[in-house]
Amino acid sequence: MNSKLLGKGYEPHDVERRWYDFWEKEKLFAADDESSAESYSIVIPPPNVTGVLHMGHALNNTLQDILCRYRRLRGDNVLWMPGTDHAGIATQNVVEKALAEEGKDRHQLGREKFIEAVWAWRERYGSAIINQLKRLGASCDWDRERFTMDEGLSRAVRKVFVELYNQGLIYRGNYIINWCHRCHTALADLEVEYEEHNGHLYYIRYPFTDNSGGIVVATTRPETMLGDTAVAINPADERYQDLTSDTVILPLMDRQIPIIKDAYVDMSFGTGGLKVTPAHDPNDFEIAERHHLASVKVIGDDGNMTSEAGKFAGMDRFECRDAVVKALEKEGVLEKIEHYAHSIGHCYRCKTIVEPNLSRQWFVNVKPLAEKAIMAVQKGETKIVPDIWTKTYYNWMNNIRDWVISRQIWWGHQIPAWTCKACDEVIVSMEAPTTCSKCGGEKLVQETDVLDTWFSSALWPFSTMGWPDDTQLLKTFYPTSVLVTGFDILFFWVARMMMMGIHFMGDVPFTDVYVHALVRDEDGQKMSKSKGNVIDPLTIIENYGTDAFRFTLAAFAAQGRDIKMSERRVEGYRHFVNKLWNAARFALMHLNQSYDKIDDDHLSLPDRWILSRLNRVINSTADALDTYRFNDAASELYNFVWHEFCDWYLEAVKPALYGKKGEGQKEAALGVLWHTLHDILVLLHPFMPFVTEEIWHKLPGTRGSIMKAAYPSDRADAADIVRDKDVESQMTLLIDMISGIRNIRGEMNISPSLALQVWVQSTDHATSETIHCHQDVVINLARLKSLHVSNTAERPKSSATAVVDGATIFVSLEGIIDFAKESERLEKEINKLSNELAKVSIKLENKAFLNKAPAHVVEDVKEKHARLLERKQKLRTNLDRIKEIET
Repeated sequence: MNSKLLGKGYEPHDVERRWYDFWEKEKLFAADDESSAESYSIVIPPPNVTGVLHMGHALNNTLQDILCRYRRLRGDNVLWMPGTDHAGIATQNVVEKALAEEGKDRHQLGREKFIEAVWAWRERYGSAIINQLKRLGASCDWDRERFTMDEGLSRAVRKVFVELYNQGLIYRGNYIINWCHRCHTALADLEVEYEEHNGHLYYIRYPFTDNSGGIVVATTRPETMLGDTAVAINPADERYQDLTSDTVILPLMDRQIPIIKDAYVDMSFGTGGLKVTPAHDPNDFEIAERHHLASVKVIGDDGNMTSEAGKFAGMDRFECRDAVVKALEKEGVLEKIEHYAHSIGHCYRCKTIVEPNLSRQWFVNVKPLAEKAIMAVQKGETKIVPDIWTKTYYNWMNNIRDWVISRQIWWGHQIPAWTCKACDEVIVSMEAPTTCSKCGGEKLVQETDVLDTWFSSALWPFSTMGWPDDTQLLKTFYPTSVLVTGFDILFFWVARMMMMGIHFMGDVPFTDVYVHALVRDEDGQKMSKSKGNVIDPLTIIENYGTDAFRFTLAAFAAQGRDIKMSERRVEGYRHFVNKLWNAARFALMHLNQSYDKIDDDHLSLPDRWILSRLNRVINSTADALDTYRFNDAASELYNFVWHEFCDWYLEAVKPALYGKKGEGQKEAALGVLWHTLHDILVLLHPFMPFVTEEIWHKLPGTRGSIMKAAYPSDRADAADIVRDKDVESQMTLLIDMISGIRNIRGEMNISPSLALQVWVQSTDHATSETIHCHQDVVINLARLKSLHVSNTAERPKSSATAVVDGATIFVSLEGIIDFAKESERLEKEINKLSNELAKVSIKLENKAFLNKAPAHVVEDVKEKHARLLERKQKLRTNLDRIKEIET
């Protein structure tokens, strides 16, 4: 008897804490800069330093961890680079709120003291997300943890900025940007979230200066008309071919502005006349550039109207809208107002409505960088999985606009540019200059803006490895093997890493990009606090254990399909963890040693079958993980472990294990049991690291952590475990027979302890031979008194029938069932179910219930109806069968 037995039940929390501490202490997550082994590297998508583990993090990091643990088992030198992002706007907002609770604001503190306060906040709270990732089992090389504001990464950021500036790819200029009045900063296009709003379309008549009529324009933002500098029409628009005037009067401002012709104007929208407001619309800005129009800024950075807005100056922009509409009505130029649904941009952080605003900002000219990044994917240097995202990548990259990289906040990488107060010369430098390079002046003022958070994140794959120094880490692990990411940051981050990596490293930052889907609630709805359907990963881990949670995420991570998450599903996979535990517990009661070799001479059919199936699952799981089909790998393992190993093999070899088949078969079965359990633990380890490590240390013959084990197909004895299709087909026949007999037993309500008599009729010699040679397996697992096999057997009186491939099975029921009583019982049960079904059907036919009840309640009723109907149909089948047997 093995002295290292498992406890009766698996208790995850103590196990998880104990083994994670062990892994960290033993440095089992550490990569080797100079190893000769094949390199495999992943950089973690750095969570915000303000972050708390959510379902997106949990899925993303579980998939990365599965890959990293799998590649370690394959013998690779694995680097999983961890770190966090300084998250400029988000972190500044958090700290500002904390200061507000103390009755302070950042302007009272001043920039230097405020930044000190942010660093203090980061020191106190910034490790929360890292500790939560550890709770998830993330096997990152934590000794290499980076932060986008640490000194090394800050140096890389300055180096990139300076080089791009010197290459003419960073410039400063006036441009229409997305402006958040709450955060007081510019936002990149990707940082704007659009939502449908029910607004209005205002039709305003702009009178011709010669009083011959006017042009009516339609707008959703009448307050911006105060800054109009032209009215545009399409040169092909027949409605405006005979204009006698080439100017109009701007209502309310009494300013003369030109009528211009531009092909951009959509003739089908409104009246075909377009008001041109270059300072407050990106398309209008482009038109103004083509026609050399002035830009008049009427909405300030604080969201209030500027002095250019005349009598409306000082008003809030939305207050001004109402005032302008009233003034237009009074002046008699407001033709009509229509209801109009349209998308409005909001700040991705504070949800304030964003204002397109003319502003002086820093930009990256990304077109030249994007062209190389497009070509890299076209050449296959980087592959996007699933491929459906490749077209989206091309579309975005081909239509990319210059990237606004300056932000008007204090927390972040301050732009390394200084302006000479004497001559206005701009100096961009790695280090702070002491004198002006042009005039020698010593009064130099640094740019107050900081860089977009995504600027530093774009350098993540190489800056974390020590660039701009030529480090051994870069030589060993760059380019990285794969980036695992959500589609929501494909352009925020992935595309920018591609551009920066190719430009500065001369190579793509990753070979593969795996884009996973969203985790939604069980009804397929996006999780949100307002809906109250958010599932907290930490609560799930606390209730069900990390391994069950991780396996659930992997099992449903099908390419291109969102995951519908529910506690019920996690609970189901907790049963799988317990199933593995109980199977291992049973096996360890018999295993006192390891088995280097399997005794081929005494292998039973079940032994040969499980080894063949093991061979198949080893290869199919590896193939699935190599191609990012996580759900297929999880499904293969689940079916093999639960159904083939636990349900069939362990039951089939019990007689051998208890010595009823002789010493030779017992030793052979023990060898197979040891090898199969050993390999199951290794195969499952990437998905369920904690329970597999715990069982591993109880398995005789294992040394050290399971993380140091070899993947089964890579072991020296792997050739001993081969696929045998003949053995599999023979065992499948026996399983089908046993299942058929068990079904009859269940349908006829026969006690499991009652031994049955069975006759098998088969005219196929191979089938008869298989059943005859291995009838002990059938007799044992089907609990039979006798099993008779012939090619001429007639159906015995009062027998139930089952058909399998190549054979017909007859189960004698004579003296076992009182057919009259059983028929009466079944009819009563059917009537009872019919009444229940009628009640449920009435509910489902009630339109008020279907429309008003919550979706999950309706779904539960539908599922109940389906269960009752299925049960009734089965009972009806059984009743028909009994009546058939009686005759």
